[in-house]
Amino acid sequence: MSLAPIEYAAASPRVRAVYDDIMATRKVDWVNNFWKVLAHDPPTLERLWANLRQVMGPGALDPLTKELVYIAVSVTNNCRYCIASHGASARAKGMTEAQFAELLAVTGLANETNRLAVGYDVPVDERFR
Repeated sequence: MSLAPIEYAAASPRVRAVYDDIMATRKVDWVNNFWKVLAHDPPTLERLWANLRQVMGPGALDPLTKELVYIAVSVTNNCRYCIASHGASARAKGMTEAQFAELLAVTGLANETNRLAVGYDVPVDERFR
């Protein structure tokens, strides 16, 4: 099912409050389509925005590392939207094209070796425990 994005002018006050927080937090003047589509279900919009703020906010990992992990998972899950969105965010945080290419190489290698390890049911070495 494809839902049309809910633009700010057509949004309910509850949705506008999340949109306003997104724009203030990101220091931007627009809300991307992911959030606008989630606006069809305000509880989900609020929950995911709160989760994103917590997980992607300050922590033990630096902001660029978090974006790189997000891109790697998005590549693995075939989410073109998230690759584009978090790719743009990673570039804004300093990711170079060489880093992106290397990230894709590592992601591809990990997916290949993961599938082989699962397929062969390779036992975990005791030294890894």
